[in-house]
Amino acid sequence: MKLVSYGRIRLDKHEPRIRFSNDGQETGLICLSGTCVVDVGGESYAMKSDDALYVPKNYAIAIRTELGVDLLECCAPVDGQYPLQFVAAESVRANDKLHFVAGRDGARREINILLGNNIQAGRLIVGVTRSLPGNWTSWPPHEHAAMLEEIYVYVEMPSPAFGLQLVYTDAISPAEVEVVREGDAVLLPAGYHPNVSIPGSTLNFVWIMAAHREVVDRKWGVVQVDPRYG
Repeated sequence: MKLVSYGRIRLDKHEPRIRFSNDGQETGLICLSGTCVVDVGGESYAMKSDDALYVPKNYAIAIRTELGVDLLECCAPVDGQYPLQFVAAESVRANDKLHFVAGRDGARREINILLGNNIQAGRLIVGVTRSLPGNWTSWPPHEHAAMLEEIYVYVEMPSPAFGLQLVYTDAISPAEVEVVREGDAVLLPAGYHPNVSIPGSTLNFVWIMAAHREVVDRKWGVVQVDPRYG
């Protein structure tokens, strides 16, 4: 990956605090579970599941929790300086341009765009997709390598749930199929990338995209669909 990076911040009562800086990189924090308070830019933000926080570059960030929290952290280098912005889960669910159901039978999924055109940013676009049991997502197969690179991080898939992730550029080969489970991350610098869950289980993932050209390519939904399945 040339631009986007991903990590996890897991805190609990034994290790309840962390401090770091994001020199040169804009940062997205997505609360996957638990609760915490993020102190940044002279403000304090209480975060719960599905809340998001956009932190501009060159900020000191302090995170503290009482019981525990699991945060997804994503970053991308930027030249511009953009505002510090908090996105509550409720504000996303109340906006039908950020929270909606996509796909036809067999490929139904709920999409939540957490850091999209609802905020100002340079490269990052982040959201969560949750499928219906046994359904495909990212279908029809699409790619956006000319504008965006991407990471899928699988969440909310307790054992024994799993899915299959395909990544291909031309003909589909068995070598391009990966089993994905809770906590797995799939790097998508290029290629079509559909996936499917097993019957009875959902396929859920945070998608993290970074625009190649800052601001200019930061667009969600501009994709090239595989013409064989479009």
